[in-house]
Amino acid sequence: MSAQPKGLVLIVEDERPIADLVRLYLSREGFGVHHESDGKAGLAAARRLRPVVCVLDIALPGMDGTEVCRELRESGDWTPVIFLTARDDEIDRVLGLELGADDYVTKPFSPRELVARVKSLVRRAAGAPERVLSVGPVTLDPGRRLVAVGGSPVALTSTEFDLLAHLLGRPGRVFAREELLASVWGYAAHTGTRTVDVHIAQVRGKLGEAAGVIRTVRGVGYTADA
Repeated sequence: MSAQPKGLVLIVEDERPIADLVRLYLSREGFGVHHESDGKAGLAAARRLRPVVCVLDIALPGMDGTEVCRELRESGDWTPVIFLTARDDEIDRVLGLELGADDYVTKPFSPRELVARVKSLVRRAAGAPERVLSVGPVTLDPGRRLVAVGGSPVALTSTEFDLLAHLLGRPGRVFAREELLASVWGYAAHTGTRTVDVHIAQVRGKLGEAAGVIRTVRGVGYTADA
């Protein structure tokens, strides 16, 4: 185990055996871990402790995980969120991403895979390039994690930010969905490329009139183009 923690991960999960297993694996990788078993306590802990990542079960007593995520986003808190759920329904998955989650893991899951996704979110935030990126009216400052359209700030989740940064960093290059999933999320396409489409739609919606900066290349993927 690392001598210095890599940051605090908040786990909000009402099934204690699952929470203990995730805590064990995260601790082995050098993360600090705080656990809450209901939604309201989890929301309070997220605001109080400022974790590097929140791992939220969706089916929680008191307040479900989607509502916890909604409350965080509406208050301007863009801490990366990974949803845990026993439901593997496409509608549930898309809803979770639209609420501002960064990733989605279906039970039963591999603790190693969950840890890998936590590490990927933390690594992406820490390893962002320093140069400011601009395509058309969209400007992205990786160092300060800021996005603006025509000078007006735009609030993005961690994953939305990294996806936009990946596209803006190589304007004109067309990226396949599978490539974006591997490069931005850090895992293979067996999870489904629908995740990429949902996040692209979310980013476009937030860019407003500048949404056309992200162009769909039919049958291939996406590109950033002024």
